[in-house]
Amino acid sequence: MTDPRGDAGLDSVRPEQVRVRFPPSPTGNLHVGNVRSALFNWAFAHHHGGTFVLRIEDTDVARSTEDSYRGVLDSLRWLGLDWDEGPEVGGPHGPYRQSERSDIYVDVVSRLVGAGRAYFCYCSQQELDERRDRARGEGRTSGYDGHCRELSHEQRAAYVEEGRQPVIRLRMPDRPIEFNDLVRGEITFRAEHVHDFVLVRANGQPLYTLVNPVDDALMRITHVLRGEDLLSSTPRQIALYDALGAIGIGDGSPPRFGHLPTVTGEGNRRLSKRDGVAGLLGYIERGFLPEGLLNYLALLGWSIADDRDVFSMQEMADAFDIRRVNPNPARFDLKKCEAINAAHLRLLSTDDLAERLVPFLQSGQLLGAEVTEDQLATLRAAAPLVQERMVTLAEAVPMLGFIFVTDDRFRVDPDDKAKVLTDDGLRVVQAAYDVLSGLTDWSTETIERALRARLVEQMGLKPRHAFGPVRVAVTGRRISPPLFESVELLGRERTVRRLEHSITTDPR
Repeated sequence: MTDPRGDAGLDSVRPEQVRVRFPPSPTGNLHVGNVRSALFNWAFAHHHGGTFVLRIEDTDVARSTEDSYRGVLDSLRWLGLDWDEGPEVGGPHGPYRQSERSDIYVDVVSRLVGAGRAYFCYCSQQELDERRDRARGEGRTSGYDGHCRELSHEQRAAYVEEGRQPVIRLRMPDRPIEFNDLVRGEITFRAEHVHDFVLVRANGQPLYTLVNPVDDALMRITHVLRGEDLLSSTPRQIALYDALGAIGIGDGSPPRFGHLPTVTGEGNRRLSKRDGVAGLLGYIERGFLPEGLLNYLALLGWSIADDRDVFSMQEMADAFDIRRVNPNPARFDLKKCEAINAAHLRLLSTDDLAERLVPFLQSGQLLGAEVTEDQLATLRAAAPLVQERMVTLAEAVPMLGFIFVTDDRFRVDPDDKAKVLTDDGLRVVQAAYDVLSGLTDWSTETIERALRARLVEQMGLKPRHAFGPVRVAVTGRRISPPLFESVELLGRERTVRRLEHSITTDPR
């Protein structure tokens, strides 16, 4: 059976003609739901060899900031979602910031009004509310009732004389609007449920309902993949495409739409910026890998295979088929996200992992701005010790801090000290000091042999009681990388000094 949504959603569009866009508003930290939309658009474009356009929707002057704009670009670069057209890249359909396209919108609206496809509406908010309340009371739909659709010249003049400032509305067709959604199949909106909507506010500010479709038409966008929350705006935009075609902008045909499943959080509510797991910046600060986070976000509505969760972004692009996106809501599971990230951490080479750890050790003041070759060599040697234990890169800071911290800044965790460095624990530390201070061959194997012989075999201690006090005295924590490897990396002089310090400074 032929899929009614078309051959991979292309219809008559050749693969290389595919043009998709990601249009964030620079009003704060990117939301992981927005990132998921960007990812699906990026994968769709890369799968077909098409074009991924970045467009900044910053017409909301009150909330848009330059810092947020820079943050959007930096975040997408961190994610590796490179754009083919857009800010700082350019392209044939710029500018790519809506704040720089005001003249275009003014011209389009003037032409729509001149062609009779849009009109001035002088209704006050009070009048609108009263008529909506009356419609609800009579059991009718309560949207805009078309009051100003057919005003005479004299009626318009009277409203102007009163000093009323009009909005501009699109004249919606009096027929159902149908389209074939790439994710949800056939969708129909009846005419009585889609009313004439506002394109431009009374103060002259163009709204999303105008600028988004106008830019899509002028930028020749072929496919719009976006969140399900925007589904209700689609019939309005389809009508606007038709109106734009009537004034010579495009051919009147809308792009293909695909509405992605809602990303939900606790209580199956739509994930919002108020949720603690929603903001992208938090994942960057915690040390998630971009490839790990993107891998998890890809699973929110799509899968590469029934028995496979971990894959690269190139593998996703190669396999991506918009028709395989599940329309049902996808719940964001932080534990699963962390597990996917941990799996990607395990896949990193030692050199790659060490390089990625550097900024976190620098922010923890364990490395300076200039990292020496010796420090980098030590980090390469230490990285495999924590690679299997980390979920995020930031977790390496407390795990590896004992190696890079200077002796004057080294501290033992007070709780761990109280629990482990008891009188019995300090006797173990003393014994470890006695055996390690005279060791000449400082290697993992020799260190392990010497400590086992003295603490386990001679003193008869179980390994947990034998090595726990040594671990706390040397690393400052009960949880650390493997002890013997850690002691080798720390070096004899620093290890012996820390053992001696634990013995001589304890008040008991």
